[in-house]
Amino acid sequence: MPTMNMLQAINNALDIAMAEDDKVLCFGEDVGVFGGVFRATSHLQEKYGRARCFNTPLVEQGIIGFANGLAAQGSVPVAEIQFADYIFPAFDQIVNETAKYRYRSGDLFNVGGLTIRTPYGGGIHGGLYHSQSPEAYFTHTPGLKVVVPRDPYQAKGLLLAAIRDPDPVIFFEPKRLYRASVGEVPEEDYQLPIGEAEIIKQGSDITLVGWGAQMEVIGKAVELAEEAGIACEVIDLRSLLPWDVETVADSVFKTGRLVVTHEAPLTGGFAGEIAAAIQERCFLYLESPIARVTGMDTPFPLALEKEYFPDHLKIFAAIQHSVNF
Repeated sequence: MPTMNMLQAINNALDIAMAEDDKVLCFGEDVGVFGGVFRATSHLQEKYGRARCFNTPLVEQGIIGFANGLAAQGSVPVAEIQFADYIFPAFDQIVNETAKYRYRSGDLFNVGGLTIRTPYGGGIHGGLYHSQSPEAYFTHTPGLKVVVPRDPYQAKGLLLAAIRDPDPVIFFEPKRLYRASVGEVPEEDYQLPIGEAEIIKQGSDITLVGWGAQMEVIGKAVELAEEAGIACEVIDLRSLLPWDVETVADSVFKTGRLVVTHEAPLTGGFAGEIAAAIQERCFLYLESPIARVTGMDTPFPLALEKEYFPDHLKIFAAIQHSVNF
């Protein structure tokens, strides 16, 4: 089985999807000859031509408006927003058009073939406008699916599933791991289920939940916890809309404790939704308050990036506090 980093896995998934279906189109800022700012679309224009992999003007609202129109006419567009920080100019098109197209037309029309790829998160010293994690904004909008892979294997399998999904999908890619995360990835076509969490480690003392780049951070915290004699159960949600509440609840029934972590700020972050849902289902089984370890309620800081991050030491402190409550 070949070894790939996350960018290579994403490129491989796009290559497979474009080879299989000539309705699949890739477009965005600099995705053509340049291959995208991170090179996720390298060589696709060379292989499939300028009509199927092409640059757009620097106008995110226009990219998604154009993608909506293509999808409504039967194409399968994969639109790239160069950084998730710049998805906000397209917010109206996504939440008012992409998400509602099927419902407002009584299912006469839909844009279910649309996938929006975008790199998110910090850790590359990108400052205010290249480091944000805006996933929670979109989980508030019925009609969308929100997916976040953690490694190359997931990135390929989930992206192929997203491209073939009957609903529009926003695919957040943890850019800090684009080249840092390397692993074995099957050459052949495969898909991973959207909406199903993965239990990546069994444990009996506490449940840890995260997604995307935070899974690597959780892994380091678990090592510290195990040295302290604490057995952690680790769950990667993989998709936030829909999210797999049953798997998380079943785990909390067993452990009685829950820590949720994400890079986005605390207030309005998706950890709050998880905490509320699990509290409703598991209240009588909880041995301690549900803990959230997140970014801070500030604009993402360049000079204090390390301090902003919900790192493994903060997660380990939350584990200790919960276990000793």
